[in-house]
Amino acid sequence: MMTTKPDTRLWSAKIRKLTPYVAGEQPKADNLCKLNTNENPFPPSPKAVQAMQSVLADGQTLRLYPDPESDELCQTLAQYHGLDRSQVFVGNGSDEVLAFIFACFFAKERPLLMPDISYSFYPVYAQTFEIQTQLIALKDDFSIDTDDYRMPSGGIILPNPNAPTGVLLGVDKIAKLAKEHPNSVIVVDEAYIDYADDKTASAIALIHEFDNVLVTQTFSKSRALAGLRVGMAFGSAHLIAALSTYKNSFNSYPLDRLAQKGATASILDEAYFQEKRLAVINLRKELVSSLVALGFEVLPSSANFVFAKPNHATLSTQEIFEKLREQGVIVRHWDKPRIKEYLRITVGTDEQNARLIEVLSQILT
Repeated sequence: MMTTKPDTRLWSAKIRKLTPYVAGEQPKADNLCKLNTNENPFPPSPKAVQAMQSVLADGQTLRLYPDPESDELCQTLAQYHGLDRSQVFVGNGSDEVLAFIFACFFAKERPLLMPDISYSFYPVYAQTFEIQTQLIALKDDFSIDTDDYRMPSGGIILPNPNAPTGVLLGVDKIAKLAKEHPNSVIVVDEAYIDYADDKTASAIALIHEFDNVLVTQTFSKSRALAGLRVGMAFGSAHLIAALSTYKNSFNSYPLDRLAQKGATASILDEAYFQEKRLAVINLRKELVSSLVALGFEVLPSSANFVFAKPNHATLSTQEIFEKLREQGVIVRHWDKPRIKEYLRITVGTDEQNARLIEVLSQILT
């Protein structure tokens, strides 16, 4: 389908300059093996579904505005993580929460520091809020060296595990950043943290020691609620107060009743969460073994995806990506320096992973 360039004569100068984020493709065709957007291969907690159905069953509640502060959900999250209610904030997906964070903490004279390879929405937020940035190169093995961040900064943001690499940074290294930058907010984007083998990998524990550490998480990945759009931030009360101030100046009712009830019930169903979390970790290990057997170089992943380099003698990564797509297998590829030889592959079900490996075997032989 052909697209035409929009008429921008009524647009503001700022909007004309923006380069929007491009999300992973959501193809419409049937029978695709969709491994490109890091969605959970398992459904959400049945208790979360039941909680949302109960809201719909009581039609009267939908005519009323939801709780503007999502207090039940925030209190549940606080108890789950051993925090006070004042240390929890929620919003429409972690993307909205991150946007608020950029607006609240990074619009300063000194640059925002972030990895050169990380979540590609960060530069869009920076452009939107006119924030100066300084990209810090990952090491050759795609790890983060916190010594490289020893420079004046207006803040630091990094995904952990990193995206799209899946490489995990130790909590001790994050603590080092927080200590060395006491007057900057250190934002740790933990969208995939639940898939780390180490249960203590989260930086949430650092909140008790450092008032400049802010951790974001999401219900979209390990909680399998991407369609619900619920994200959260954890930090000292004064950081959360800033986010609440911005939220109430922008959108005072961010989460609807379905989202609040479903997310709360999901947190309370710990047994289901742990069962499916561990299942994805095991599926990831099996996928990595299969890819290595096909000659792939796979980075160590603590996420529900792997970053894999084919190393084929004649086919480029772009060609392999296109041949996978022709066979109905959708993965992610970026034609960018340093990562153009890699594919990011979501961990799917047993059946999806088997189909991926089968198609790859045909392509590579």
